[in-house]
Amino acid sequence: MILGVLPMFIVNNLGASKAILGAIEGSSELTSYVFRMISGSLSDKVRKRKIFVIIGYGLSTISKPFFTIASSWLDAFIVRAVDRIGKGVRTAPRDALIADSVSESISGKAFGIHRTIDQMGAIAGPLAAFAILQTMDIQAVFLLSLIPGAIAVIILIFFVKEVAIKKLASSTTIFGNIRCLLKKNKAFVMLTIITGVFSLGAFNFSFILLKASDLGVDQSFIPIVYALINVAHTIVGIPAGILADKIGKEKVLLISYGIFAVSSILMVVSINNVSFAYVLAVIFGLCVGISETVQRAIIPKYVTTELRGTAYGLYSLVTGICFFISNITFGFIWDIYGINMAVVYSVSLSIIAIIGMIILIKKYSNVNTNNIVLNF
Repeated sequence: MILGVLPMFIVNNLGASKAILGAIEGSSELTSYVFRMISGSLSDKVRKRKIFVIIGYGLSTISKPFFTIASSWLDAFIVRAVDRIGKGVRTAPRDALIADSVSESISGKAFGIHRTIDQMGAIAGPLAAFAILQTMDIQAVFLLSLIPGAIAVIILIFFVKEVAIKKLASSTTIFGNIRCLLKKNKAFVMLTIITGVFSLGAFNFSFILLKASDLGVDQSFIPIVYALINVAHTIVGIPAGILADKIGKEKVLLISYGIFAVSSILMVVSINNVSFAYVLAVIFGLCVGISETVQRAIIPKYVTTELRGTAYGLYSLVTGICFFISNITFGFIWDIYGINMAVVYSVSLSIIAIIGMIILIKKYSNVNTNNIVLNF
C-alpha cells in the first residue's frame, strides 16, 4: 500500500531531491541486506528459521504507520530504515526455509509460487492506496497498512511450519560460516560477483514512478503505475521459475538482465505519452519478477542445506551494497547530467553482467550440491 505512494511523498511532500530519494532507498535496502547476513547465519547456527521470520514481519508491520508523523525526509528515512531492518531479519531465513522445504530440481517453481503469492499483495496494495486517495489523504494509506501486515503475522505464527536442518559445528561463527562458504563454493562466489555487478547498475521502481510522473501521469494515478509493475512481476514469477528448472537458472537470469537493459533504454526514448509510462512499468516489472524469483532459486544449486541461511545472507549483502551505490549514483547522475547519462551508466554495467553470466554458464552450469563437501 505504501510503496506506490512513498516516492512521491518523499519528493513532493517532504521536498527531497532525486539524489536524496536514491540515498534513502539505497541505504534502507543496504540496512536490510546487512541484517540478512546476520539473521541468515544465526538461523544456520540455531537451526531455526521461523522465529527470525516472525520478528522481521512484525517489525515491518509496526513501523510503517509512523510515516504519518514524518515532517522531513530524515524522518521518512528513519521509518524506512526500521521497516527494512524488519525485512532484513526475515528474508534470508525465509528464503532458506523455502529452499529447505523442496528439492533443488523444483526450487525455481517453489520460489516462483512464493513470488506470485507475495506480489498478489503488491498488486492489491497499490489499488487499495489508489482507492483510499480518492477520499482521504496519504497519511490514511500509511495508517491502514497496519491491518494487512497484522493479518500476515497472525497467519505466519499459526500456519507456517519449521523445517529441521543439519547441525553445524558448535564452534562456528558468522565469519566462520562465510569462510567455509567462500572456500568450498567457487561457483557461488562467481555468481555473487556477477549479480553484484548487475546490481551496481540496477535501480529500483522509484525511478520508474518518477519517469511516469515526468511523462504526465497524475500523482493520484502513480499507484496504478506501481500496481502494473507488480502485475507483470506476479504474472511472470511462476513461468520464470518453471522455465529456470527446465533450461537452467543461469540462462533465465541472463534473460532478466537483457530485459532490464531494454527497460533502461526505453526510459530515454523520446515518446512523451502517458500510455508509454504504463508500458515501461510492465517491462520493468517483468525484469524484476524474473530476477527476484531466479536469483533466490539458484542458491540451493550451489550451497548445501546447513549453510543456506549464510549463503542467502552473504548474497544479499553483496547485492545490497552494490544496489545502494547504484541508487545513489543513478539519482545523482540524473540530477546533474540528465537521464540519458544515467541510463548509459546502468546499461553498461548490465552488459558486463551479461558477459559474466555467459562465462558462468559455460564453466559451472553442471555444478550441484551433491558434489560439494563441507569441512568445518
